[in-house]
Amino acid sequence: MSLSQALQYLQENHDRFLAELEAFLRIPSVSTTEKHAADIARAANWVADSLRALGAQNVAVVPTGQHPVVYGFLPAAEAEAPTVLIYGHYDVQPPEPLDLWETPPFEPTVRGDRLYARGATDMKGQVMASLKAVEAAAHGGLPVNIKFIIEGEEEIGSPDLAGFIAEHKDLLAADVCLNPDSGMLGPDWPTITYALRGLAYFELRVFGPDHDLHSGIYGGVVHNPAQALAELIAGMHDENGRVTLPGFYDKVRPLSADEREALSHLPFDPTTFYLKQTGVPKLWGEPEYTPVERTGARPTLEINGLYSGFIEKGAKTVIPSYAMAKISCRLVPDQDPDEVAEQLKAYLKAHAPATIRWELDVMAGGPASVTDIHTPAVQALARAMEATWGSKPFYRREGGSIPVVGQMQQILGLDSVLTGFGLPDANLHAPNENLHLPTWQKGMEALVRFFYLYPQAAR
Repeated sequence: MSLSQALQYLQENHDRFLAELEAFLRIPSVSTTEKHAADIARAANWVADSLRALGAQNVAVVPTGQHPVVYGFLPAAEAEAPTVLIYGHYDVQPPEPLDLWETPPFEPTVRGDRLYARGATDMKGQVMASLKAVEAAAHGGLPVNIKFIIEGEEEIGSPDLAGFIAEHKDLLAADVCLNPDSGMLGPDWPTITYALRGLAYFELRVFGPDHDLHSGIYGGVVHNPAQALAELIAGMHDENGRVTLPGFYDKVRPLSADEREALSHLPFDPTTFYLKQTGVPKLWGEPEYTPVERTGARPTLEINGLYSGFIEKGAKTVIPSYAMAKISCRLVPDQDPDEVAEQLKAYLKAHAPATIRWELDVMAGGPASVTDIHTPAVQALARAMEATWGSKPFYRREGGSIPVVGQMQQILGLDSVLTGFGLPDANLHAPNENLHLPTWQKGMEALVRFFYLYPQAAR
């Protein structure tokens, strides 16, 4: 089967592929809440059945501490072909707030050239693009060996994946990992991500009185835990947006002059881009770095959630007994999540007043990663994208975190090729998440071309 026949197969089966994606999206596989445990299991089995339909061997749904990993293997037509390990995840973010969705989050709806549903882009659409690109390429004999590892815990920080990888090194042995859990700068700007930030995620709880108090009777003599938490959080940045945790920047790998120059050549004005995407009146952050550098190459500390006291409609005059904050740090190369946890504890020990008590839970962590763009796999994907879009891809640092990339580097010694076909306005992790279907179709074509080009590049 020739490349042209494989691409024709994609075109002829587009409607079926879309219908299968919609079936996948109807499964509310939210990993963060126990109430969706049955849905998680159903999604894992759906992926396993899809691999079996491709003719995959050794398909297994492997239990972990929380949600299972799905594995499958498809051999190449030729014995000496290289092996590509394809990563993905079948879990999704919670859909709330539900009232902001124009259509129900787990009832996939096509409006115009976009498909709306939770998980459409992150990342069931990307998993399906990989499955169907393999199906097209395999129709007459795969040019590469394919292994799949599809997990169900990415949206909660992949807490069990490192253990799975370490336990199954031989099973996962490959020449490169293809990871489509990234995105594109725009529908006409094919993109390869060569660096990801790591993650350290925490829950901080501040305690005051042993029960809620009347704010009129006790206000002025009891340090309000909500106020104490706000004061601690406010001190975690200085006036220029720099994180104040002790030693936070000590191991941050600086950007070279050449890389700063390369990152400056994007096809749009970054300030205008971020203002349009966010709706904020003005950007914020370290003034000596550009917006692109701040989101891809500089570490951050963000408050992801706050809770304390009475938060319903109406009035209730209380001093709450405790306050809570969810805190995430995005990390850059050479920062260690465990060391950042110790830095946050050191900050709290130095700044928390004696009027309150605090507890810190370390909930998730993963290292940052950088991939050499000159490797055969990256260059094969670049040529595949150029052939598909008619223009060379852009290389970028991604501000988000994909724990498996660093884990594969550390445990398997395996580099990843990072791409994906979601667009900046896909509303990831937000209401009305969507997938741009023309870009999705081109993405499948690029992956098919990659499977044909990589064996030549790897020789």
